[in-house]
Amino acid sequence: MSEYTRTNSSFQIPLSVLDVSPIVAGGSVAESLSHTLDLAQHAERWGYNRYWLAEHHNAPSIASSATSIVIGHVAAGTSTIRVGSGGIMLPNHAPLVIAEQFGTLESLFPGRIDLGLGRAPGTDGLTAVALRGNRGGNGHDFPEKLAELRAFLDPSSAEVGMPVRAIPGEGLDIPIWLLGSSDFSALLAAQLGLPFAFAGHFSPTFTVPAMNLYRSSFKPSAVLDKPKGMVAVNIVAADTDEEAAYLATSMQQLFLSFIRNTRGPLPAPVHDMDTVWTPQEKIALQQQLGSSIVGGPDTVRSKLKQYIEATKSDEIMIAAHIFDHKARLRSYEIIADL
Repeated sequence: MSEYTRTNSSFQIPLSVLDVSPIVAGGSVAESLSHTLDLAQHAERWGYNRYWLAEHHNAPSIASSATSIVIGHVAAGTSTIRVGSGGIMLPNHAPLVIAEQFGTLESLFPGRIDLGLGRAPGTDGLTAVALRGNRGGNGHDFPEKLAELRAFLDPSSAEVGMPVRAIPGEGLDIPIWLLGSSDFSALLAAQLGLPFAFAGHFSPTFTVPAMNLYRSSFKPSAVLDKPKGMVAVNIVAADTDEEAAYLATSMQQLFLSFIRNTRGPLPAPVHDMDTVWTPQEKIALQQQLGSSIVGGPDTVRSKLKQYIEATKSDEIMIAAHIFDHKARLRSYEIIADL
């Protein structure tokens, strides 16, 4: 797997963007998708390496549920940045469909498409049933689905002949990344010699153990001769620490709505979270968002450097749940300029 990689001069590794096309309170899906393209175009100019979109469903704060379509929207509006999925939740789909979708994307935008795959539903149980229909499954067959998908893209890798062909898809070099928030996909990626991306932005406790397991268990393959690991992290940057802390309250309220099961659009920031959460909820959120980096340029530079050293990541993917689009742009601009 060969690809052009943009490396941030300060951190000596690539920085990339993880987006869910956030729907903000009072906003619309159309605005969210427009803002996603605008951010991608800015990210390209600022030197970010990838722009990945995540598949979630039945989420009032997320507009990227039809992930392949949004990837095409972003790729068509940019010219050099890599665009992909972070990720496609493979248990929700027939592998042939994903092979054809990403084969189409790669044919339209050659050399720029990434296929990141996860095994979680990206939603609640009832929605997963609605998505999967009679295919059923709970992610335990992810290795088999992955093997089937890879065989559609490269029939020579199949253990038996492929009576059905993925057209477009067959014969195309589409980089596959495995995504995870635990050790399951870390070990599978290592065994298969595939690149691995960890969801450190919502599973901070397991980040370092999962990355260590991936590296220690890695077996070279035709894809990679050495481990290639990426970690996602929440970063809210602003011109001052105080402004960043204020902007970050939108993210805190969003994750609080997950805990309370009162999900809605991304809320506007507030000046005092103690009027919003209980002491117990505050502790729970601090654990879930414990790796988040919030601050002005100097704070972000210092904390991100420490995070890279701790995770030994080969690339950092940055998520930013920020209510105001201009503030979100400014956050990514600050990080790119560090």
